[in-house]
Amino acid sequence: MKRTLSQETLQEITSRLEFAHKAFQRRYPGPTGARQPVHTVYGGAHLYRAETPRRLGELALESLDEFAPDFASFAKAIALPGADRLPDSSGAAAAIAKSIESNPDAARKEMRPAWFAHTIFRRVREKLQREPVEDFRIDFEDGYGNRPDAEEDAHAASAADEVAAGMNSGELPPFLGIRIKPFTEELRERSIRTLDIFLTELAAKSRGKLPRNFVITLPKVTLPDEVAALADICSRLEPMLDLDPAVLRIELMIETTQSIFNERGEANLLPLVSAARGRCIAAHFGTYDYTAGRSITAAYQDMTHFTCDFAREMMQVALAGTGIWLSDGATNILPVAPHRAPKDGPPLTAAQAAENRAAIHRAWKLHFDHIHHSLVNGYYQGWDLHPAQLPTRYAAVYSFFLEGLDAASERLRNFIAKAAQATLVGEVFDDAATGQGLLNYFLRAINCGAITSEEAEPLTGLTMAELRTGSFVKILAGRRA
Repeated sequence: MKRTLSQETLQEITSRLEFAHKAFQRRYPGPTGARQPVHTVYGGAHLYRAETPRRLGELALESLDEFAPDFASFAKAIALPGADRLPDSSGAAAAIAKSIESNPDAARKEMRPAWFAHTIFRRVREKLQREPVEDFRIDFEDGYGNRPDAEEDAHAASAADEVAAGMNSGELPPFLGIRIKPFTEELRERSIRTLDIFLTELAAKSRGKLPRNFVITLPKVTLPDEVAALADICSRLEPMLDLDPAVLRIELMIETTQSIFNERGEANLLPLVSAARGRCIAAHFGTYDYTAGRSITAAYQDMTHFTCDFAREMMQVALAGTGIWLSDGATNILPVAPHRAPKDGPPLTAAQAAENRAAIHRAWKLHFDHIHHSLVNGYYQGWDLHPAQLPTRYAAVYSFFLEGLDAASERLRNFIAKAAQATLVGEVFDDAATGQGLLNYFLRAINCGAITSEEAEPLTGLTMAELRTGSFVKILAGRRA
């Protein structure tokens, strides 16, 4: 066919476009495929010990044993689908549990609500025994407060001692970090001093090694200059402490209105992340500081408030494709019983025990609903503040993945079978981006323990090696080869 434009005349235009696309891909590399924790547990630095994660799991199991000792009572507390049809009697629940365990495949088909509740309850308990905390943040900010310099210096050093001890004993969670104070004029010097002491003590005790997946959380960020300053400090500390280059990674707290929009009315999120010069791996939303900054009174500062949805949507749109992990905030109504029996006094009355149970169940249901709201809106991580929130964290995450498991499995198998051609399953239309999304769904479900690797292979039609590539394109290329 005849053409007017030759390749030579188009060279300059296509070269510019190629350069622009490469720059775009560097800025928006997409998901890394690495495991993202489903939560971050915050705890005051003065209380942190090497055994803290394990102890939190023990306390979480104690709360289940006391307030939801069987799968039916737990399902009713958090209102799992079909929970209203489960028995109230612990004896009847035990009989159903025995039947499910003897033939889970038949139970899944014939009494799905009971199978679903039992599966979640069993996997939650197993998770609390095996890996109760996925991510822990040693907190020198809101969970610690302002203390005399000598006291904070001592706690920074002792926290480093405990982390080093946890590294030696193998008790650290998969993800760990420290939250320093903000880089405001009033607190900047104290914040830097704490970070310096902590890292100096830790590097000395660990011979220049950090825990895996270690991160520094910078709260109440308003300016890219604050992030750049922390990146500069990290760059100076690494060679002086004999740490690997770029090993100190940063996490930003998005909890001020200025972190959403700058003084010129421009979206500020990407400039904040860019100021870290490749060190930023995550952005966490701070519900209560943000709503307070919006002049919302305490009674209405809630995870599901519209102003929080707006801020979270801004975070998602601004940072989509960058590979930055996003985390939601915390539920601040905690599952704490209002009555406690005196150490050497009489036991609680029946009425007091009932009030305790009702209070715990209300807090569990609220926490469960908040997590589900986050998951539906694409936030797969959030904060937890109390050990009794761990059961509902995992229950919410597991139920979210298990409820959609059958449909996601069918869609992914069909997509793979037709080698990335558009596929119509029922009334849901899949394209290539959805194929990657389905793959991410299974990776998240496996990483958090909602399903096992052995379950994933027949469900997806993929090997674990293929799943772990994290790339739908690579899987298809491998199969074509």
